[in-house]
Amino acid sequence: MKKILLGSVLFAVLFACRPAKKVQRIEQSISKKDTVATVIVKPSVDSFSIVKHIVDSLNQRRIDFNTFSAKIKVDYQGKDGGDQATAYVRIQKDSVIWLSLTGALGIEGYRLLVTKDSLKLMNKLQKNVQYRSVAYLKEITEIPFDFYSLQDVIVGNPVFIDSNIVSYKNKQDELLVLMIGNVFKHLLTLENGDFRIKHSKLDDVNPIRNRTCDITYDDYENAGDFYFSTKRRISVAEKSKLDINIEFKQYSFNKPQDYPFNIPKNYKRG
Repeated sequence: MKKILLGSVLFAVLFACRPAKKVQRIEQSISKKDTVATVIVKPSVDSFSIVKHIVDSLNQRRIDFNTFSAKIKVDYQGKDGGDQATAYVRIQKDSVIWLSLTGALGIEGYRLLVTKDSLKLMNKLQKNVQYRSVAYLKEITEIPFDFYSLQDVIVGNPVFIDSNIVSYKNKQDELLVLMIGNVFKHLLTLENGDFRIKHSKLDDVNPIRNRTCDITYDDYENAGDFYFSTKRRISVAEKSKLDINIEFKQYSFNKPQDYPFNIPKNYKRG
């Protein structure tokens, strides 16, 4: 089981995608000066009130939980071919993220335990274990994640949300919001009314990187006090392209969980 598969699963557990051309067309249309429904945010009371409403609404609709668990089907396709796996995820909010990665033949290949400042990665095929800081998430995904970002993306909360909203477009059934942060330019497409995320497009602020991540959240289900996206897709492009599809086959919130990570004595430190 290749390292890229683990990275892809982390991407998949983190994100979802949308074909780039459609989102690019949206971004182009939102920036046109002659688009009547597009409002360029200026320092006026009305504009700031609308921006505050957008940000507040996103924050109010964040999924709050104590524990989470899921079985996730993952398929990816990259420049070196494709693969598939099943990921089992368990979370204790603000404390532990546990992941078990099983290949197509049902053999567990990796087990991962993440806390707020550390990461343990057990390779059960090569019988070794690695001890890293949580910064390893940035290394393996090439995206600036910390523990809380990873936790939010797994359960479907928005990440890389910035109050610096530079434009928005209010359509009949959706709201397009363009914001610029320190790392990414972020174009969000939201359901107009309940602010569920439909699409998310991230572009590096630094043009040298030329990195793009196109995201979509599909098949929302009512999970009680909130809606949960059960299908997500990713398309990440920089020097090459990686496409990932994930499907939550099972999931539950606020049920007792354990996080087994017993390291056999014969495992070597990687």
